[in-house]
Amino acid sequence: MKTYNLIILSGIFLIVGCKHISNTDLVFEYVDPLQKIFPESTYFPPSTAHADVARGEHATFQFAVRSNETITNLKIEVSPPEKEGESLIEIKKGFVGFVEVGRTNPEPSRDSYKPLSGFFPDPIIYQETKDVAFGTTQPIWVSIKIPKSASPGIYTGEVQISGEINGNTFVKIKEVSVEVFKPIIGKTSLWVTNWFFLDRLHYLNNNKPVEKYSDLFWQLSRVLAKTLAEYRQNVAMLSPLDHTEFTFENNKWSFNFSNFNKMVNLFIDEGVIGRLEGGHFGARLNGDWSGPFGLNVPVVVGDSIDKQLLPLNDRKVQTFYSSFLPALMNNLKDNGWEDIYLQHIADEPIDDNVDSYIEISKFIKGLVQDVKIIEACHTHKLENMIDVWVPQMNFLKEGLEFYNDQQKKGSEAWYYTCLAPKGEYANRFIEQPLIKTRLLHWVNYKYDIPGYLHWGFNFWGSGSGISTSNDPYGDTSGMIVSSGNVLPGGDCWIVYPGDKRIFPSIRLEAMRDGIVDYELLKMYHEKFPDKANDLVGTTVYGFEHYDTNIGELRRKRREILENLSN
Repeated sequence: MKTYNLIILSGIFLIVGCKHISNTDLVFEYVDPLQKIFPESTYFPPSTAHADVARGEHATFQFAVRSNETITNLKIEVSPPEKEGESLIEIKKGFVGFVEVGRTNPEPSRDSYKPLSGFFPDPIIYQETKDVAFGTTQPIWVSIKIPKSASPGIYTGEVQISGEINGNTFVKIKEVSVEVFKPIIGKTSLWVTNWFFLDRLHYLNNNKPVEKYSDLFWQLSRVLAKTLAEYRQNVAMLSPLDHTEFTFENNKWSFNFSNFNKMVNLFIDEGVIGRLEGGHFGARLNGDWSGPFGLNVPVVVGDSIDKQLLPLNDRKVQTFYSSFLPALMNNLKDNGWEDIYLQHIADEPIDDNVDSYIEISKFIKGLVQDVKIIEACHTHKLENMIDVWVPQMNFLKEGLEFYNDQQKKGSEAWYYTCLAPKGEYANRFIEQPLIKTRLLHWVNYKYDIPGYLHWGFNFWGSGSGISTSNDPYGDTSGMIVSSGNVLPGGDCWIVYPGDKRIFPSIRLEAMRDGIVDYELLKMYHEKFPDKANDLVGTTVYGFEHYDTNIGELRRKRREILENLSN
């Protein structure tokens, strides 16, 4: 009888003890950074935290942290990976935040995510500590910059998390390893432009106004430029119309390009330019998609100068541009920028309004013959009118032979994505797997397309006919009000605002790695053309068909690095 009672008692203690351990148990596991971690994610099989990299790029790690109790003051510390006394010390660490997609993609891909919580991982917030609610999985992001001078070999370090659960302090440690291979990534050759918006700088100033050309304006513009350069964006769109001071006296225009030049130099100093896109001179006159194009001109209104959109045959247009364009080109030549300058006329001409675009292009080229025109376009009827064709990705697919022919004739052909194409096409939507954002630039390589354009780097808040949340950390989708077209989550921005700083997203990190992949593929093709073609061909089968297996991408990338190191 006593023995029986003792067994029961022991069983009770055993159950209680297990319950106590379960309630305070902490999950801390490595997860491949191309795999999205959602708040409700729970299964994380043990995995080795390892990265294979070239010199000059970044090694990225992601960890999942989860507890059945609330974690307070969760902190990340990284012991720099080292090898024989050489350390990789340029490290960024942050917590991945969660955002919503209030308007789901109306044409989702088959592999789109639909988390039960409705929240998606995206911003990488650099902060010292974070509280994590019980039952919520918190992704941690670590990015290590690899110096171009780093010695090849395996570097090992540690990622440590600490915090408190129920008043008890905990510490957990994971080893990380980075294998650095011989290839070096310097300046990248793929032309990449994400259009940025300087009228959104108040988001970097706690939503307080930022006076144009004030010291704060230049400070925050530099923050923006630094972020663009860090993520290998090497083309900047700056509008000479927006940044030039106009004076109209004695029926003559005069121009002060000081602010335009200062802005261009700022982006050059920070390493973005590269190439320089001149912002659009014109737009559709009546706002109708099929309507003709006009040009913006300064008009004197009382004691100030405003801008007005007018048809090409208006005398004000002819008078202004006949003075402005030669002056602009002389300014570009004086600064040595004429060879890197590309000019937009008006966005997305189509067959229905291409004639008005051709008239404007002929007018501009008649005034300044050397100017190169770049345009996002939906028509093939602009031969000799534009120099850099930028079709939407699906139109590139449909007209690939035409665009290849244009490049053979001396023009360039890039491609762009925006709210379209949807479906199975690669894009940078938050609902899509991250690997598809990375593969955007494998598409560049496969089809010999030397540039990529996207319209929305930081279009935070509503404006210009687009409705979005005023809180970029809330709903990340948008709507074109006039047409009802949904801007899927992530189309309007790929970065997030902080106080005098910008936080990247996991999509921007994937995009940067894809840009580096493009360079490695070019190197690989120079040395092993057949292997490179086979490898890319079994990754990007077509514009709407990809191998999205993360492990297979890692294997192929290591194969490239190993072969280039021999």
